[in-house]
Amino acid sequence: MTDLTQTPPRLPQLWKKLDKALLVTGLVLLAVAILDPANLFPTFKFTLAALWHAAPFLLFAILATAYVQASGAETLLSKAFEGREIHMIMVAAIVGGISPFCSCQVIPFIAASLAVGVPLSAVMAFWLASPLMDPAMFFVTAGELGMDFAIAKTVAAVGIGLLGGFGVKLLGGSALFADPLKEFTKPSCCATSGLRGKPEWRFWRENSRIEAFKSSFVKNLLFLGKWMVVAYVLESVMLSYLPAEVIANVMGGEGIRPILIGALVGAPAYLNGFAAVPLMSGMISQGMAEGAAMSFMVAGGVSCIPAAVAVWALVKPRVFAAYIGFALTGAVLAGLIWSAF
Repeated sequence: MTDLTQTPPRLPQLWKKLDKALLVTGLVLLAVAILDPANLFPTFKFTLAALWHAAPFLLFAILATAYVQASGAETLLSKAFEGREIHMIMVAAIVGGISPFCSCQVIPFIAASLAVGVPLSAVMAFWLASPLMDPAMFFVTAGELGMDFAIAKTVAAVGIGLLGGFGVKLLGGSALFADPLKEFTKPSCCATSGLRGKPEWRFWRENSRIEAFKSSFVKNLLFLGKWMVVAYVLESVMLSYLPAEVIANVMGGEGIRPILIGALVGAPAYLNGFAAVPLMSGMISQGMAEGAAMSFMVAGGVSCIPAAVAVWALVKPRVFAAYIGFALTGAVLAGLIWSAF
């Protein structure tokens, strides 16, 4: 018999349990159903068609990510922080720009590295590059915006890492980067244990790695799937109700103005890296300059909440401000260079 005396869940508890991506999708579709019922079916049709078009890229990206995680390839990250400082900066930027894990996933390792004396310049290079690109993001971007755009964004990720890394090195003797770390408990020796050892490329020889592959596949399938649904629903609504001339007037045309707007808007407004790709595709079709799209995605990727929190958690506000400054500068440069070509 049901116990009617139990206290019903409080609203804040229910809010925490709700999936924000699905909630956004539901609210948008509900609004369309109420305000413009005739457009509800076309919105569903557009979303399903877009998902079908993106499915091969999504599937390949999910399989690649699951393989990397099951094989333990993240153990190679420790190699990025060995050797001379210049070498570390360069390797950290490259690894950050192509690796399947972001700064927020390796906070214990980063904290331990800083605590034992790894230069902030190398860590900054990794921090700036890592949120911008990974195998999954590359194939999703290539499927929506073209292979050239995906390659350019990868180059921009590495470039912004180098910009930040060498920027910190050049200013390392200034008050800005003096004593950069917040007071925190020194990580134990096990903080980096998960990133030691050698990868096992033939992961299917071990049951535990097979289970890790399955778990990663399902997790990323659900994660990417829900965010791509959000993105395509929003893209459909945007194409239906946002006049093309508005986007063209604000973020279209040549010159630095749309690129600056893209960077300044992208930094605080970024929803999700994967969701941003279809939205940028839709806005470009409406007249947004491609340089502005590039600056939007670069600035937003570095300043998105997970990546920014990872930096804020470990360094003092002035270093965090430098991180955001490098992000905006790199975003504008990436937009300018892309628009030039």
